[in-house]
Amino acid sequence: MAADTKGRGRAVVGGRDRAAPSGGDAMDTAVRTRTTGRGRGVLEGAFALLEALRQHGDEAGVTELAVACGVPKSTAHRLLEQLVALGAVERRGLRYRLGAQLYRLGQAWQPHPGLRGAGRLPLHRLRAATGGSVVLAVMREERALTVCSVPGRVEPLVPVRNGEEFSLDTALGKALRGPVRSGAVLDREDVVAGVCCAALPVRSPAGAVVGAVAVMVEAGQRLEVAAGRVAEAAAAVTRALGRSGIEVRP
Repeated sequence: MAADTKGRGRAVVGGRDRAAPSGGDAMDTAVRTRTTGRGRGVLEGAFALLEALRQHGDEAGVTELAVACGVPKSTAHRLLEQLVALGAVERRGLRYRLGAQLYRLGQAWQPHPGLRGAGRLPLHRLRAATGGSVVLAVMREERALTVCSVPGRVEPLVPVRNGEEFSLDTALGKALRGPVRSGAVLDREDVVAGVCCAALPVRSPAGAVVGAVAVMVEAGQRLEVAAGRVAEAAAAVTRALGRSGIEVRP
């Protein structure tokens, strides 16, 4: 399975100038005027920069980020410095990266109450049993969004990280949609050469699909054996959800 992301190219600022500036300030004013009416210009601009930093994956300069977001450099710099002051972005010299405050906020997000906690131990056991890369994902905006992951031997070929997205035509995505037959959804190098995958849905105590567990292993491994381990892990997550007593809705 190959992860991909969707970027947003809008970054904006709020406020209104009475005078008509020239040069770069004129571009700044145009962006401001275009978005102030929507009442969320500053937030859109800030989140566009955060998304650009996330896609970059490491540190980036203000020029790179301004180009990625399609805004003047002065606008990008001003918003980045505001984000630095809030701890959402960190500055190292002339380069920026995502800050610790965003990590703390992200860790508080729960796709379904108790799901991440219920999956933690079964995922580690699945990784130990198969040596593969293991993920627990949920459906979000017609994508499979990873909420818990344990890297394995296929990490160089398919890196797994919390927050990575997979398309619904992968084994993981098909499991999230609910398999049309019993048993695991199998991928025999259909997406990435040298990598096979087995996935099964995780169900709430009421039987609704609320997530999916997948393991990605090297092509030489017996996929049917790995699929059996995935079935055990998915069942363990479902049992843990039932013991939690928390109502989990799809």
